[in-house]
Amino acid sequence: NGFFGTRGAMEETTAGEANYPGTYIAGMYNRLITPISGRDIENEDFVNVPNWLKINFKIDDENWFNPNNTIINSISRELDFRTGLLSKTMLVTDMEGRQTKIESCRMASMSNMHLAAIKYKVTPLNYSGPMSFCSSLDGTHKNEGVKRYNSLNQQHLEPMTQGGDGNTTFLKVKTTQSNIEIVEAAKLQFRVDGIDQPVAHGVSTDDGIVYTMIDYQAKEGETIELEKLVSIYTSQFGEKDILTQALWDVENINSFDELLIDSTKAWEDIWEKTDIEIKGDRMSQKLLRMHIYHLMVSASPHNVKLDASVTARGLHGEAYRGHIFWDELFIMPFYDIHFPEVARSILMYRYRRLDKARKYASEYGFNGAMFPWQSGSDGREETQVVHLNPISGEWGEDHSSLQRHVSLAIAYNTWQYFHITDDINFIEKYGAEMFLEICRFWASKAEKDSLTGKYSIKRVMGPDEFHEMYPDADESGLKDNAYTNIMVSWMLGTVPVMLSKMSDASQKEIFSKISLKQTELKLWIEISKNLHLVISDEGIISQYDGYFDLKELDWDYYREKYGNIYRMDRLLKAEGKSADDYKVAKQADALMTFYNLDKEKVDQILTDLGYRLPADYLSKNLSYYLARTSHGSTLSRVVHAQLADIAGDDELSWKLYSNALSSDYNDIQGGTTAEGIHAGVMAGTVMIAISTYAGVDLRGDMLSIEPTLPKQWKHMKFRLKFKNVQYSITVTPNNVAIFADADTQVKVLHKTYPIQSNKPAEIQY
Repeated sequence: NGFFGTRGAMEETTAGEANYPGTYIAGMYNRLITPISGRDIENEDFVNVPNWLKINFKIDDENWFNPNNTIINSISRELDFRTGLLSKTMLVTDMEGRQTKIESCRMASMSNMHLAAIKYKVTPLNYSGPMSFCSSLDGTHKNEGVKRYNSLNQQHLEPMTQGGDGNTTFLKVKTTQSNIEIVEAAKLQFRVDGIDQPVAHGVSTDDGIVYTMIDYQAKEGETIELEKLVSIYTSQFGEKDILTQALWDVENINSFDELLIDSTKAWEDIWEKTDIEIKGDRMSQKLLRMHIYHLMVSASPHNVKLDASVTARGLHGEAYRGHIFWDELFIMPFYDIHFPEVARSILMYRYRRLDKARKYASEYGFNGAMFPWQSGSDGREETQVVHLNPISGEWGEDHSSLQRHVSLAIAYNTWQYFHITDDINFIEKYGAEMFLEICRFWASKAEKDSLTGKYSIKRVMGPDEFHEMYPDADESGLKDNAYTNIMVSWMLGTVPVMLSKMSDASQKEIFSKISLKQTELKLWIEISKNLHLVISDEGIISQYDGYFDLKELDWDYYREKYGNIYRMDRLLKAEGKSADDYKVAKQADALMTFYNLDKEKVDQILTDLGYRLPADYLSKNLSYYLARTSHGSTLSRVVHAQLADIAGDDELSWKLYSNALSSDYNDIQGGTTAEGIHAGVMAGTVMIAISTYAGVDLRGDMLSIEPTLPKQWKHMKFRLKFKNVQYSITVTPNNVAIFADADTQVKVLHKTYPIQSNKPAEIQY
C-alpha cells in the first residue's frame, strides 16, 4: 500500500527454494559489513521485516501442513487489481488419504497504511478429528531473496520484545545498525461455519518470534476460519510509542470485511484517476492494469507522509538492495499527472538529501550537488565497489557510480513536475535550489579546450552501463557522453526560464542562500552552447568520444552460443573479454535524449552547439544503435518503442512495446522478477500508452495530442491532470473526445481547439 508491501508467498510457507515470504517497508534500510577478498565491504540493504503472514494447521499430532510435500489436487490463486485482495483456494490430499480444502484471502489496507489482514479457512472434506492451528509473527529470518547476495552478511533484525495475551500478540524488533524499531501486533478471531467460537488461545514465544496456538475438535464438512488482523509500525519517521499504537489498532479493528470495505473505497478513488481502458486488445488491457496496480502499491497517497522514493523494484523484493536509481525518470511522470502530491514527496526525498549530494561533490573536487547513482537511507553513495558476476562466479570492480547522469534525471524530474503542475511554491522553496546546485556541479565538471573553445565532460558513464572505461585505460569513465552533454546543455539553458517564473523576492532569497552570482549564470549559458559532441559525416551521434573506434561484435555467434544475450557484458567477462572493447549497449544511451526531450528541442540544442545534421538523422541513429543494443535492461524496450514510433516504424515500435509490457509477466530476463518487479518499465509502459500511442505530449505549454494507436487498439480512455486542469480523454482511430473541468485549449494534430468547462468535445480526423 505504499508504506509496506508483502509478497505473494503462501501463508503456510517459510523461505526456501520454492517460497520466499517477504514484507518491505518504504525507506527501511540497514547497513552491514562483510569481509570480501581481504577488505571490508559495506552494503546497505532493504530489510525484509518480520513475517506477519504465517498461519498453518496440522491434523492430530502430525507434521504441520506444507504445500511443497503434499498432493495438490487443485489450486487457484487470484490477485484482484480492483481491490488489492489476494485469494487462493486449494484442495489437497495427504498421505493418509485425507482431503482438505484450504481457502485464504489477504490484503494491505489502502485506507490505513498500518493495517493488514488475512482470512484463512480450512474445511476437512472426508475426516473428523483433532486439529491444531498456529499463527505467528516472525522476525528471526535473514534477507535471502537474492541468491547472489547470500554470501554477504544479511542478518538485519535483532529481537527486542515479544508477547501477548489471549487472542492478541505483539513482536518488537530493531535493525542491527540503523536502530529502527519495527512493531507488529496481531489479533486472532476463530470461527466455525461463520460463528465466533470461545476457544483457548495459547501464546508462546522465542526470541524474535511469537506464536498463537489453537486446538479444536474438527468435524467433517465444517469450515474453520481464522481471521488475523495486523498492525505494523516503525520508528523511522518519528512515530512515538509504536507498540501502544499497534496494539490499539488491532483492538479497534472489528473485522476483515470492515477493513476491506474501507480499503476498497480508497482503491476506487485510485482507479478513478489512473485507469486506462483499452478495447480490442485484452492482454494489453490486463497488463496495463497490472502495471498501474504495482506502481500504486509501491508508492501511493500514503507516501506523502513518508520520507521515501520509489525503489527500482518497488516494495516487492531485495534486488538492487531496495535502492533508488534514476528509474525515477521513468516513474515520476505517472505521479505528476495523477498524484502530484506523491510526485512532490518523491522529489522531497531528494531535496532532504541535498546536503549529502553537496558533500559528495566536494569529496570529488566539484562544486554544487552530485547525487549518488544508488541512494538509500541518508543520500550517500550506496553503489557497491565490487560486483558478483553470476555467470563467472567471480567478484569484480564496479564502476557504475560514475553514472553521474542520475543528477540530470533529478533536475529533469524537478522541471517536469513544475511544468506539469505549476507548483511554484515547490520551485521557490525547494526545487530551484536543487536544480541550481546540480547545474553548479556540472559546470564545475565541464573543462574548456583552449584551442576549440568547446567544453568537455570526463569520467562519466552513460545510461548504457556496459561501457565503464576505455580499452586498456588506467582509469574508469568516459569522455563526452552524448546523452550527458545534451542533457547538461538543456539543463543549463533552462535556468533563465526557471528563474523568470519565480518572484523577485524568491530569486533574491535563493541567490543569497546558495551564494549564486550572475557570473556563474553567464558561464552556464556559455557552457550550454559549447559542449563537445562527436558526430559522423552520416549524422550518427557518437555515444561518447572514442565509441567509433571500438570493435564490432559478432552478434549471430553469441546468439547461437548463448540464446539469451541480454547481459552481453557478463557473457563477455566470463570469456575473458570486456564490453568496453565493443560497440554493444545494454540500453538506449545517445538515443535516450529523445525520450526526455522532443525532437524539436534536441534539434535546437544541436544547432546551438554548432552542429548540422541531416534531416533523417534520428532514423539513422535509431537503426545504428538498435543493431548494437542487447536490451539488457527492460527499460531499453520502453525507450526504443517511443523512438521507433517517432521514426515512423510502427511494427518495430509495437514489437518492442509489447515485449516491455509483458517483461515482468513473462519474466523475460529469466528469474529477475522473483527478486522484485521493475517499477521503471511498468511506469514507462503506462506512459508510452499515453504519450506515444494516444499521442499526448505535455512538454509544451498546451496539451497536444497526435494519436498513433496500435492497429488492434480500437478505443483508449484515460484521465490526467495538466496545469491544474483535469482531463478525460478517449482516443479512437477516427476521433478524440475530450472532457475538461475548466476552460482550456488543446492541440490535436497541430490544430488548436477551445475546450469549454464540463462540456464534451469531439474532434474528428
